[in-house]
Amino acid sequence: MQTFKNPYPKFEHLLPESAGWKQQITYWLQEDMPAFDYGGYVVGDNIQSATLYCKSDGVLAGVPFAKEVYKQCGLVVEWLIEEGTHLKPSEVTGGKIKVALISGAVKNILQAERLSLNIISRCSGIATRSYLTIKLARDSGYNGIIAGTRKTTPGLRLLEKYSMLVGGIDTHRYDLSSMIMLKDNHIWATGSITKAVESAKRVAGFSSKIEVEVQNEDEAIEAIEAGADIIMLDNFDYGELQTSAKRLKAQWSGKKQFMLECSGGLTLQNISHFLCDDIDIYSTSSVHQGCGIIDFSLKIDRQY
Repeated sequence: MQTFKNPYPKFEHLLPESAGWKQQITYWLQEDMPAFDYGGYVVGDNIQSATLYCKSDGVLAGVPFAKEVYKQCGLVVEWLIEEGTHLKPSEVTGGKIKVALISGAVKNILQAERLSLNIISRCSGIATRSYLTIKLARDSGYNGIIAGTRKTTPGLRLLEKYSMLVGGIDTHRYDLSSMIMLKDNHIWATGSITKAVESAKRVAGFSSKIEVEVQNEDEAIEAIEAGADIIMLDNFDYGELQTSAKRLKAQWSGKKQFMLECSGGLTLQNISHFLCDDIDIYSTSSVHQGCGIIDFSLKIDRQY
């Protein structure tokens, strides 16, 4: 097992003690138990213990959300593995690793089982893909930013963005109130890049960055001249992307400060030759869309 040497506080410290995410956990539990719990009636409330296992290789993530599930179900949990650890059950006898020990009323353990597994499997899947992506980027010599996107699952954005952080990549903007991103529809509706940026600056103030999506080099120049902080080069083919990025950086060196972003097209298969040092940010939804899960299971400890 490999644990990331993170010199900063734990990511779970980002989550406020009193916030909507805990209410979301409550809703998810209610979704699974809207009325009677027939299985809970069968097993009763005897105090028993259970073990959470990891059964496929990946980065452990989603621990604070699973903790809250167990807490709301009145359970006591001892975590054996730190979040961010790269688990490799494929390398151990039996093919599984103990992640946590859980105790409490057996019906409550089973009520928490599926939701906690769904959360931790999904979060760990995103963290694992994020980790693999940034690792390949660094191995190829790229030292810029790898980021996710806002194309998250409705209702799961906090979990998915959190998992990107655990995996080691940037979350990109969290929502429409974070960074101002002016895409093609904004430009077309406004009439020009210059007008759109001027309008955004009027309300954004000094604290918000402005990013503009452009379709060609001329639009990039207009966005730079208008004062955009980040230029997203959209729909550029690979060769054109590198050439335009290099030319823009050279043309505006010492004159304007801006960052270049490329969105989309990045995969684990092409990353070694796709990246270019003149691009400051590569954002990709591949780290959280269709990335698969990490297999976890929860088993009651047999008493006989």
